[in-house]
Amino acid sequence: MKWNNYVSLSEKFRNQRVFDGCGISGFINLDGKRENGDQIIDMLSILSERENGLGAGFAGYGIYPRYKECYAIHLLIEDEQSKEHLIRYLDEIGNIIQSEPIPTKIPSNVDNPPITWRIFYEPRHKKSISDDEQVVKLVMNLNDHFNGVFVISSGKNMGVFKGNGWSHEIAEFYNIKDYKAYMWLAHSRFPTNTPGWWGGAHPFNLLGTSVVHNGEITSYGTNMRYLESFGYKCTLLTDTEVIAYLIDLLIRKHKIPVPIATMALAPPLFSTIEAMEPRYQIALKNIRATYRSAMLNGPFSVIVGLSCPKPTLVGLSDRKKLRPLVAAISENKNSIFLSSEEASFKRLKLKEAFNFKKIWQPKSGTAIIAQVGEGLLRNGMETPFEKINLTVEGDI
Repeated sequence: MKWNNYVSLSEKFRNQRVFDGCGISGFINLDGKRENGDQIIDMLSILSERENGLGAGFAGYGIYPRYKECYAIHLLIEDEQSKEHLIRYLDEIGNIIQSEPIPTKIPSNVDNPPITWRIFYEPRHKKSISDDEQVVKLVMNLNDHFNGVFVISSGKNMGVFKGNGWSHEIAEFYNIKDYKAYMWLAHSRFPTNTPGWWGGAHPFNLLGTSVVHNGEITSYGTNMRYLESFGYKCTLLTDTEVIAYLIDLLIRKHKIPVPIATMALAPPLFSTIEAMEPRYQIALKNIRATYRSAMLNGPFSVIVGLSCPKPTLVGLSDRKKLRPLVAAISENKNSIFLSSEEASFKRLKLKEAFNFKKIWQPKSGTAIIAQVGEGLLRNGMETPFEKINLTVEGDI
């Protein structure tokens, strides 16, 4: 794939690759109310000292109610020839409901952006494979084999917007304030160990799963080989892509409940497990044994947006809390906020007279989980199986 034209900013800021600097933010409205992008822009842009101009991005859920039953495929495309080739291919294998440019406003200091395009798409139904699995295979095929085409998101009623630049530049470029969503994710800085380029910026997405990540996954090689055994293709060679695919595998394909999936990704240490009740020991040892190759090592904090099984916001840090993650709940208890810094919440309070009922730091390796219609399921302060019923002793 020829994307050399879109990495010029990484050269401009090549001496600013500080690995512990990423800014991450997100929030969810538990009643499903959609809000424009102003809040998430404010939450991310205030973290400017965590940025370096190499990349930023946003993910919004609920932004396409008119096409909510279609897969909204967001694309970065190198040229018109590549675009026409792609559209012909999609028209042959499925149904294109709408094909159009993603509206953009090009700031004077964003150099030579790629073509930004979106296609609302329906795969042709097959008895042997689900629609979701068809779209996963399509994304893997396009990103691996189609020159000049890169899929940045593929979920229903959601989309990812990202590129080279500072967070306020990317927000302006994509007109983020004009979209309305019940859940937003955002990230600033660059993908670890890969060049700063438009497709490599966060969030990383597959179907309804989107991930923004601060840190570095040292288990990348093991995780990648594990995913490849299930048919995933890690074409970007970056750790956040691996996290997104692992979450898709565990929750969508293996249908593991979200709290259990987070334990597989960041399980307690064996010394902690040995101090638990016998049935919890058995359950956690089984999780570690079954998903040992999915376990994430290294310093990290992530914010995850999920469409399946219900719209869900998840926050998770590594087991030693080597990367920061802060949570807040609004005064009316309807909105849950996550960020790498409390400054994001203070920004909302100052600008919008927004009040929070509580601000706290989730425990290391412990997920905070909030779901539309269900509320705050876990606040990140619980013991591993607190609020989770084990129906059979030693069984999950």
